[in-house]
Amino acid sequence: MRRIRLHLVPLILVAAAVAVASVTSGAAAKSTRAQADIVFASTQLNPIPEQEALRNIILKGSPVGADFVPILETALIDRLKAEAQTGKGTISLVGALDGTFASLDPNLFVDLSAIAANLEKRGVPKQLLNFGKVGNKQVWVPWMTATFLMAANKSALQYLPAGADVNDLTYGQLHKWAKTIAEKTGRARLGYPVGPTGLIHRYGMGYLVASFSGGVVTTFTSKEAQAGWLLQRSLWKYTHPQSLTYGFLQDPLLSGEILVGWEHMARLQNALKTRPDDFVVFPAPKGPKGRAFMTVVSGLAIPRTAPDQAGARAVINHLLSLSAQARTLSAVGFMPVVGGRLSTTINPGLLALARAARKQTTSEKAIPGLLPIGLGTEGGNYSRVFRDTFTEIVVKGNNPKRILQEQAAKLREVFAKSGAKCWPPDPPSAGPCKVG
Repeated sequence: MRRIRLHLVPLILVAAAVAVASVTSGAAAKSTRAQADIVFASTQLNPIPEQEALRNIILKGSPVGADFVPILETALIDRLKAEAQTGKGTISLVGALDGTFASLDPNLFVDLSAIAANLEKRGVPKQLLNFGKVGNKQVWVPWMTATFLMAANKSALQYLPAGADVNDLTYGQLHKWAKTIAEKTGRARLGYPVGPTGLIHRYGMGYLVASFSGGVVTTFTSKEAQAGWLLQRSLWKYTHPQSLTYGFLQDPLLSGEILVGWEHMARLQNALKTRPDDFVVFPAPKGPKGRAFMTVVSGLAIPRTAPDQAGARAVINHLLSLSAQARTLSAVGFMPVVGGRLSTTINPGLLALARAARKQTTSEKAIPGLLPIGLGTEGGNYSRVFRDTFTEIVVKGNNPKRILQEQAAKLREVFAKSGAKCWPPDPPSAGPCKVG
Protein backbone atom coordinates (compact mmCIF):
# COMPACT_ATOMS: atom_id res chain seq x y z
CA MET A 1 0.00 0.00 0.00
CA ARG A 2 1.41 3.32 -1.01
CA ARG A 3 1.90 5.82 1.77
CA ILE A 4 0.38 9.30 1.50
CA ARG A 5 3.13 11.70 0.39
CA LEU A 6 3.44 15.19 1.80
CA HIS A 7 3.92 18.02 -0.72
CA LEU A 8 7.41 19.13 0.22
CA VAL A 9 9.64 21.82 -1.21
CA PRO A 10 11.65 21.02 -4.34
CA LEU A 11 14.76 18.93 -4.04
CA ILE A 12 17.29 21.69 -4.61
CA LEU A 13 15.73 23.91 -1.94
CA VAL A 14 15.65 21.09 0.59
CA ALA A 15 19.27 20.21 -0.08
CA ALA A 16 20.22 23.85 0.28
CA ALA A 17 18.29 24.12 3.52
CA VAL A 18 20.14 21.13 4.93
CA ALA A 19 23.47 22.69 4.03
CA VAL A 20 22.48 26.05 5.56
CA ALA A 21 21.32 24.34 8.72
CA SER A 22 24.69 22.61 8.98
CA VAL A 23 26.61 25.85 8.62
CA THR A 24 24.48 27.83 11.06
CA SER A 25 24.65 25.16 13.71
CA GLY A 26 28.02 26.54 14.76
CA ALA A 27 29.62 23.08 14.78
CA ALA A 28 32.55 23.08 12.39
CA ALA A 29 32.88 19.30 12.45
CA LYS A 30 29.25 18.85 11.53
CA SER A 31 29.56 21.38 8.70
CA THR A 32 32.58 19.56 7.29
CA ARG A 33 30.79 16.22 7.49
CA ALA A 34 27.65 17.60 5.80
CA GLN A 35 29.68 18.63 2.75
CA ALA A 36 30.84 15.01 2.41
CA ASP A 37 27.37 13.53 2.91
CA ILE A 38 25.64 12.04 -0.10
CA VAL A 39 22.20 13.28 -1.18
CA PHE A 40 19.62 10.52 -0.65
CA ALA A 41 16.41 11.41 -2.49
CA SER A 42 13.41 9.18 -1.75
CA THR A 43 9.70 8.95 -2.43
CA GLN A 44 9.48 6.61 0.57
CA LEU A 45 9.36 7.48 4.29
CA ASN A 46 8.18 11.00 3.46
CA PRO A 47 5.80 11.67 6.39
CA ILE A 48 7.59 13.76 9.02
CA PRO A 49 7.74 11.04 11.73
CA GLU A 50 9.22 8.59 9.21
CA GLN A 51 11.77 11.14 8.01
CA GLU A 52 12.95 11.67 11.57
CA ALA A 53 13.08 7.92 12.19
CA LEU A 54 15.23 7.42 9.10
CA ARG A 55 17.62 10.23 9.95
CA ASN A 56 17.96 9.58 13.67
CA ILE A 57 17.46 5.83 14.01
CA ILE A 58 17.83 3.89 10.77
CA LEU A 59 20.81 5.78 9.33
CA LYS A 60 22.58 5.83 12.69
CA GLY A 61 25.98 4.20 12.40
CA SER A 62 26.24 4.53 8.62
CA PRO A 63 29.92 4.87 7.57
CA VAL A 64 28.89 7.61 5.14
CA GLY A 65 26.47 10.37 6.05
CA ALA A 66 23.31 10.90 4.03
CA ASP A 67 21.30 14.08 3.61
CA PHE A 68 17.80 12.57 3.29
CA VAL A 69 15.64 14.50 0.84
CA PRO A 70 11.96 13.48 0.67
CA ILE A 71 10.54 14.09 -2.79
CA LEU A 72 7.38 13.37 -4.78
CA GLU A 73 7.53 10.71 -7.48
CA THR A 74 6.95 13.11 -10.38
CA ALA A 75 9.58 15.53 -9.07
CA LEU A 76 12.10 12.70 -8.66
CA ILE A 77 11.53 11.45 -12.18
CA ASP A 78 11.90 14.96 -13.65
CA ARG A 79 15.03 15.60 -11.60
CA LEU A 80 16.74 12.36 -12.63
CA LYS A 81 15.99 12.98 -16.30
CA ALA A 82 17.26 16.56 -16.07
CA GLU A 83 20.51 15.52 -14.39
CA ALA A 84 21.03 12.80 -17.00
CA GLN A 85 20.62 15.34 -19.80
CA THR A 86 23.16 17.74 -18.32
CA GLY A 87 25.53 14.98 -17.25
CA LYS A 88 25.89 16.62 -13.84
CA GLY A 89 24.16 15.07 -10.86
CA THR A 90 23.45 16.03 -7.27
CA ILE A 91 21.64 12.84 -6.23
CA SER A 92 23.85 9.92 -5.24
CA LEU A 93 21.19 7.53 -3.92
CA VAL A 94 17.53 7.03 -4.86
CA GLY A 95 14.78 5.32 -2.85
CA ALA A 96 11.49 4.57 -4.62
CA LEU A 97 8.79 1.99 -5.27
CA ASP A 98 9.33 -0.73 -7.86
CA GLY A 99 6.73 0.91 -10.12
CA THR A 100 8.67 4.17 -10.14
CA PHE A 101 11.83 2.45 -11.30
CA ALA A 102 9.83 0.59 -13.96
CA SER A 103 8.76 3.92 -15.46
CA LEU A 104 12.36 5.13 -15.81
CA ASP A 105 15.02 4.29 -18.40
CA PRO A 106 17.28 1.65 -16.78
CA ASN A 107 20.25 3.39 -18.41
CA LEU A 108 19.79 6.22 -15.90
CA PHE A 109 21.26 3.94 -13.22
CA VAL A 110 24.49 2.04 -12.61
CA ASP A 111 24.55 -1.77 -12.49
CA LEU A 112 24.25 -3.09 -8.92
CA SER A 113 24.84 -6.76 -9.79
CA ALA A 114 27.82 -7.02 -7.43
CA ILE A 115 25.75 -5.67 -4.54
CA ALA A 116 22.89 -8.02 -5.47
CA ALA A 117 25.19 -11.06 -5.34
CA ASN A 118 26.25 -10.11 -1.83
CA LEU A 119 22.64 -9.49 -0.78
CA GLU A 120 21.60 -12.95 -1.96
CA LYS A 121 24.24 -14.34 0.41
CA ARG A 122 22.62 -12.27 3.18
CA GLY A 123 19.32 -14.00 2.55
CA VAL A 124 17.52 -11.52 0.31
CA PRO A 125 15.09 -13.71 -1.71
CA LYS A 126 16.06 -14.09 -5.33
CA GLN A 127 12.47 -13.28 -6.35
CA LEU A 128 12.81 -9.81 -4.82
CA LEU A 129 16.19 -9.24 -6.44
CA ASN A 130 14.77 -10.25 -9.81
CA PHE A 131 12.17 -7.48 -9.59
CA GLY A 132 15.02 -4.98 -9.88
CA LYS A 133 16.63 -6.61 -12.93
CA VAL A 134 16.29 -5.53 -16.54
CA GLY A 135 17.96 -8.19 -18.64
CA ASN A 136 21.25 -8.95 -16.93
CA LYS A 137 21.43 -5.53 -15.27
CA GLN A 138 20.50 -5.03 -11.62
CA VAL A 139 18.94 -1.57 -11.86
CA TRP A 140 17.86 -1.43 -8.21
CA VAL A 141 18.00 -3.62 -5.12
CA PRO A 142 15.16 -4.21 -2.64
CA TRP A 143 15.17 -2.06 0.49
CA MET A 144 11.97 -2.84 2.39
CA THR A 145 8.63 -4.49 1.69
CA ALA A 146 5.00 -4.76 2.67
CA THR A 147 2.43 -7.40 1.76
CA PHE A 148 -0.95 -8.95 2.57
CA LEU A 149 -1.19 -11.86 5.01
CA MET A 150 -3.63 -14.05 6.87
CA ALA A 151 -4.30 -13.63 10.59
CA ALA A 152 -6.32 -15.68 13.04
CA ASN A 153 -7.33 -15.72 16.66
CA LYS A 154 -5.48 -18.62 18.25
CA SER A 155 -8.80 -19.98 19.50
CA ALA A 156 -9.62 -20.84 15.87
CA LEU A 157 -6.64 -23.17 15.49
CA GLN A 158 -8.54 -26.01 17.16
CA TYR A 159 -10.85 -26.11 14.12
CA LEU A 160 -8.11 -26.58 11.51
CA PRO A 161 -8.62 -29.61 9.23
CA ALA A 162 -6.62 -32.68 10.21
CA GLY A 163 -3.05 -32.40 8.98
CA ALA A 164 -3.37 -28.75 7.99
CA ASP A 165 -0.55 -26.31 8.77
CA VAL A 166 -1.41 -22.60 8.84
CA ASN A 167 2.02 -21.83 7.37
CA ASP A 168 1.31 -24.08 4.38
CA LEU A 169 -2.44 -23.76 4.00
CA THR A 170 -4.30 -24.46 0.75
CA TYR A 171 -7.47 -22.70 -0.39
CA GLY A 172 -9.30 -26.00 0.00
CA GLN A 173 -8.14 -26.32 3.61
CA LEU A 174 -9.16 -22.70 4.28
CA HIS A 175 -12.63 -23.58 3.01
CA LYS A 176 -12.87 -26.59 5.35
CA TRP A 177 -11.52 -24.51 8.24
CA ALA A 178 -14.03 -21.69 7.73
CA LYS A 179 -16.86 -24.19 7.39
CA THR A 180 -15.91 -25.96 10.62
CA ILE A 181 -15.60 -22.66 12.50
CA ALA A 182 -19.08 -21.65 11.37
CA GLU A 183 -20.53 -25.02 12.38
CA LYS A 184 -18.80 -25.13 15.78
CA THR A 185 -19.37 -21.49 16.80
CA GLY A 186 -22.74 -21.01 15.15
CA ARG A 187 -21.58 -17.99 13.12
CA ALA A 188 -19.62 -17.22 9.96
CA ARG A 189 -16.28 -15.94 11.29
CA LEU A 190 -14.07 -15.52 8.20
CA GLY A 191 -13.35 -11.91 7.26
CA TYR A 192 -12.34 -9.93 4.15
CA PRO A 193 -11.98 -6.13 3.75
CA VAL A 194 -14.79 -5.64 1.21
CA GLY A 195 -15.96 -2.24 2.49
CA PRO A 196 -15.56 1.00 0.48
CA THR A 197 -12.11 1.66 1.99
CA GLY A 198 -11.07 -2.00 2.04
CA LEU A 199 -8.42 -3.49 -0.24
CA ILE A 200 -10.37 -6.46 -1.56
CA HIS A 201 -9.40 -5.55 -5.14
CA ARG A 202 -5.82 -6.51 -4.28
CA TYR A 203 -7.03 -9.98 -3.34
CA GLY A 204 -8.17 -10.83 -6.85
CA MET A 205 -5.27 -9.19 -8.67
CA GLY A 206 -2.52 -10.51 -6.42
CA TYR A 207 -3.68 -13.69 -4.69
CA LEU A 208 -6.71 -15.68 -5.78
CA VAL A 209 -6.49 -15.57 -9.59
CA ALA A 210 -2.75 -16.21 -9.83
CA SER A 211 -2.86 -19.05 -7.28
CA PHE A 212 -5.31 -20.90 -9.51
CA SER A 213 -4.19 -19.81 -13.00
CA GLY A 214 -0.52 -18.78 -12.65
CA GLY A 215 -1.19 -15.31 -14.07
CA VAL A 216 -3.60 -12.42 -13.65
CA VAL A 217 -4.28 -10.40 -16.80
CA THR A 218 -3.17 -13.01 -19.35
CA THR A 219 -5.23 -15.74 -17.63
CA PHE A 220 -8.16 -13.56 -16.53
CA THR A 221 -10.95 -15.55 -18.22
CA SER A 222 -9.32 -19.00 -18.03
CA LYS A 223 -11.08 -22.05 -16.65
CA GLU A 224 -8.52 -22.10 -13.84
CA ALA A 225 -9.39 -18.53 -12.87
CA GLN A 226 -13.08 -19.44 -12.95
CA ALA A 227 -12.37 -22.32 -10.56
CA GLY A 228 -10.73 -19.92 -8.13
CA TRP A 229 -13.69 -17.57 -8.16
CA LEU A 230 -16.08 -20.50 -7.67
CA LEU A 231 -14.16 -21.59 -4.57
CA GLN A 232 -14.23 -18.04 -3.24
CA ARG A 233 -17.98 -17.87 -3.84
CA SER A 234 -18.38 -21.07 -1.82
CA LEU A 235 -16.28 -19.49 0.95
CA TRP A 236 -18.63 -16.51 1.10
CA LYS A 237 -21.28 -18.47 3.01
CA TYR A 238 -18.76 -18.80 5.84
CA THR A 239 -17.68 -15.15 5.65
CA HIS A 240 -19.04 -12.69 8.20
CA PRO A 241 -21.69 -10.51 6.49
CA GLN A 242 -20.15 -7.38 8.02
CA SER A 243 -17.20 -7.95 5.68
CA LEU A 244 -19.12 -5.76 3.24
CA THR A 245 -18.40 -2.84 5.60
CA TYR A 246 -14.85 -3.68 6.72
CA GLY A 247 -12.06 -1.30 5.74
CA PHE A 248 -9.54 -2.71 8.26
CA LEU A 249 -9.72 -6.17 9.81
CA GLN A 250 -7.75 -5.36 12.96
CA ASP A 251 -10.84 -4.08 14.81
CA PRO A 252 -13.15 -7.06 14.10
CA LEU A 253 -10.24 -9.35 15.00
CA LEU A 254 -9.74 -7.55 18.32
CA SER A 255 -13.48 -7.63 19.09
CA GLY A 256 -13.73 -11.33 18.23
CA GLU A 257 -16.34 -10.67 15.55
CA ILE A 258 -14.17 -12.60 13.11
CA LEU A 259 -11.63 -15.31 13.90
CA VAL A 260 -9.74 -15.55 10.59
CA GLY A 261 -9.06 -12.99 7.87
CA TRP A 262 -6.94 -11.77 4.96
CA GLU A 263 -5.58 -8.23 5.14
CA HIS A 264 -2.72 -5.83 4.42
CA MET A 265 -0.11 -6.16 7.14
CA ALA A 266 -0.30 -2.46 8.02
CA ARG A 267 -4.01 -2.94 8.73
CA LEU A 268 -3.25 -5.79 11.12
CA GLN A 269 -0.50 -4.08 13.10
CA ASN A 270 -2.62 -2.60 15.89
CA ALA A 271 -4.19 -5.95 16.74
CA LEU A 272 -0.86 -7.75 16.73
CA LYS A 273 0.97 -5.06 18.67
CA THR A 274 -1.83 -4.74 21.23
CA ARG A 275 -2.42 -8.45 21.88
CA PRO A 276 0.41 -10.41 20.26
CA ASP A 277 -0.29 -13.52 22.35
CA ASP A 278 -3.86 -13.82 21.07
CA PHE A 279 -3.21 -13.98 17.34
CA VAL A 280 -1.21 -15.92 14.78
CA VAL A 281 -0.24 -14.45 11.41
CA PHE A 282 0.69 -16.63 8.43
CA PRO A 283 1.09 -16.73 4.62
CA ALA A 284 -1.83 -16.58 2.24
CA PRO A 285 -3.12 -19.97 1.03
CA LYS A 286 -1.77 -21.69 -2.05
CA GLY A 287 -3.74 -22.92 -5.02
CA PRO A 288 -3.11 -25.46 -7.79
CA LYS A 289 -0.42 -23.25 -9.38
CA GLY A 290 1.28 -22.19 -6.17
CA ARG A 291 1.17 -19.51 -3.48
CA ALA A 292 0.51 -16.18 -5.18
CA PHE A 293 1.04 -13.00 -3.22
CA MET A 294 1.52 -9.31 -3.86
CA THR A 295 4.67 -7.62 -2.66
CA VAL A 296 4.99 -3.87 -2.32
CA VAL A 297 8.72 -3.34 -2.77
CA SER A 298 10.74 -0.19 -2.11
CA GLY A 299 14.16 -0.20 -3.72
CA LEU A 300 17.50 1.61 -3.79
CA ALA A 301 19.41 2.69 -6.89
CA ILE A 302 22.41 4.81 -7.84
CA PRO A 303 22.09 7.25 -10.77
CA ARG A 304 24.83 7.23 -13.40
CA THR A 305 25.36 10.92 -12.65
CA ALA A 306 25.82 10.29 -8.90
CA PRO A 307 28.68 12.49 -7.61
CA ASP A 308 29.61 9.86 -5.00
CA GLN A 309 28.86 6.32 -6.15
CA ALA A 310 31.16 4.77 -3.55
CA GLY A 311 29.39 6.65 -0.77
CA ALA A 312 26.01 5.54 -2.10
CA ARG A 313 27.15 1.92 -2.10
CA ALA A 314 28.27 2.28 1.51
CA VAL A 315 24.86 3.66 2.54
CA ILE A 316 23.08 0.83 0.69
CA ASN A 317 25.24 -1.67 2.54
CA HIS A 318 24.28 -0.02 5.83
CA LEU A 319 20.54 0.18 5.09
CA LEU A 320 20.54 -3.52 4.17
CA SER A 321 22.44 -4.66 7.26
CA LEU A 322 20.40 -6.79 9.65
CA SER A 323 20.61 -4.18 12.42
CA ALA A 324 19.36 -1.33 10.20
CA GLN A 325 16.62 -3.55 8.78
CA ALA A 326 15.49 -4.41 12.31
CA ARG A 327 15.41 -0.72 13.21
CA THR A 328 13.38 -0.07 10.05
CA LEU A 329 10.80 -2.60 11.21
CA SER A 330 10.61 -1.14 14.71
CA ALA A 331 10.64 2.51 13.68
CA VAL A 332 8.43 2.62 10.58
CA GLY A 333 6.82 -0.83 10.32
CA PHE A 334 8.26 -1.85 6.95
CA MET A 335 9.39 -5.45 6.60
CA PRO A 336 13.06 -6.43 6.25
CA VAL A 337 14.28 -7.99 3.01
CA VAL A 338 17.43 -9.60 4.46
CA GLY A 339 17.52 -12.93 6.29
CA GLY A 340 18.70 -13.52 9.84
CA ARG A 341 17.28 -13.49 13.34
CA LEU A 342 15.74 -10.19 14.39
CA SER A 343 16.17 -8.80 17.89
CA THR A 344 13.67 -10.03 20.46
CA THR A 345 13.42 -6.45 21.74
CA ILE A 346 11.19 -5.69 18.75
CA ASN A 347 7.47 -5.76 19.54
CA PRO A 348 6.45 -9.44 19.28
CA GLY A 349 3.49 -8.53 17.08
CA LEU A 350 5.79 -6.85 14.55
CA LEU A 351 8.16 -9.82 14.73
CA ALA A 352 5.25 -12.12 13.94
CA LEU A 353 4.35 -10.03 10.90
CA ALA A 354 7.95 -10.06 9.69
CA ARG A 355 8.26 -13.84 10.10
CA ALA A 356 5.00 -14.50 8.29
CA ALA A 357 5.99 -12.19 5.44
CA ARG A 358 9.32 -13.98 5.20
CA LYS A 359 7.66 -17.40 5.10
CA GLN A 360 5.33 -16.22 2.37
CA THR A 361 8.15 -14.78 0.26
CA THR A 362 10.40 -17.83 0.57
CA SER A 363 7.72 -20.53 0.33
CA GLU A 364 7.94 -23.28 -2.27
CA LYS A 365 6.01 -22.63 -5.48
CA ALA A 366 5.89 -18.93 -4.65
CA ILE A 367 4.21 -16.73 -7.29
CA PRO A 368 5.24 -13.18 -6.39
CA GLY A 369 3.41 -10.30 -8.01
CA LEU A 370 3.76 -6.53 -8.05
CA LEU A 371 1.41 -3.59 -7.81
CA PRO A 372 0.17 -2.47 -11.26
CA ILE A 373 2.83 -0.75 -13.34
CA GLY A 374 2.36 1.85 -16.06
CA LEU A 375 -1.42 2.25 -15.89
CA GLY A 376 -1.35 5.98 -15.15
CA THR A 377 -4.88 7.40 -14.89
CA GLU A 378 -6.33 3.98 -15.71
CA GLY A 379 -5.19 2.57 -12.36
CA GLY A 380 -8.57 3.19 -10.75
CA ASN A 381 -10.41 1.44 -13.57
CA TYR A 382 -8.09 -1.55 -13.27
CA SER A 383 -8.81 -1.84 -9.55
CA ARG A 384 -12.53 -1.43 -10.18
CA VAL A 385 -12.51 -4.47 -12.47
CA PHE A 386 -11.31 -6.71 -9.65
CA ARG A 387 -13.60 -5.17 -7.05
CA ASP A 388 -16.62 -5.53 -9.36
CA THR A 389 -15.62 -9.09 -10.25
CA PHE A 390 -15.53 -10.01 -6.56
CA THR A 391 -18.92 -8.38 -5.98
CA GLU A 392 -20.63 -9.94 -8.99
CA ILE A 393 -19.30 -13.49 -8.61
CA VAL A 394 -18.67 -13.91 -4.89
CA VAL A 395 -21.24 -11.66 -3.22
CA LYS A 396 -24.06 -11.74 -5.78
CA GLY A 397 -23.44 -15.29 -7.01
CA ASN A 398 -23.46 -14.55 -10.73
CA ASN A 399 -22.02 -16.88 -13.36
CA PRO A 400 -18.18 -16.62 -13.31
CA LYS A 401 -17.70 -17.26 -17.03
CA ARG A 402 -20.12 -14.48 -18.03
CA ILE A 403 -18.81 -11.97 -15.49
CA LEU A 404 -15.18 -12.59 -16.41
CA GLN A 405 -15.96 -12.07 -20.11
CA GLU A 406 -17.73 -8.79 -19.31
CA GLN A 407 -14.93 -7.56 -17.08
CA ALA A 408 -12.28 -8.69 -19.59
CA ALA A 409 -13.73 -6.19 -22.08
CA LYS A 410 -13.18 -3.43 -19.51
CA LEU A 411 -9.63 -4.63 -18.87
CA ARG A 412 -8.88 -4.45 -22.60
CA GLU A 413 -9.97 -0.81 -22.56
CA VAL A 414 -7.61 -0.14 -19.64
CA PHE A 415 -4.61 -1.52 -21.53
CA ALA A 416 -5.62 0.05 -24.83
CA LYS A 417 -5.73 3.49 -23.18
CA SER A 418 -2.68 3.10 -20.94
CA GLY A 419 -0.47 1.02 -23.24
CA ALA A 420 0.88 -0.67 -20.10
CA LYS A 421 2.97 -3.79 -20.55
CA CYS A 422 2.53 -6.92 -18.44
CA TRP A 423 4.14 -7.10 -15.00
CA PRO A 424 4.71 -10.11 -12.70
CA PRO A 425 3.27 -12.64 -12.32
CA ASP A 426 2.24 -12.30 -15.99
CA PRO A 427 5.12 -12.83 -18.45
CA PRO A 428 6.75 -9.77 -20.05
CA SER A 429 5.06 -8.37 -23.13
CA ALA A 430 6.46 -6.38 -26.07
CA GLY A 431 3.38 -4.16 -26.23
CA PRO A 432 0.27 -3.59 -24.11
CA CYS A 433 -0.58 -6.56 -21.91
CA LYS A 434 -3.09 -8.86 -23.62
CA VAL A 435 -6.11 -9.96 -21.61
CA GLY A 436 -6.51 -13.73 -21.76
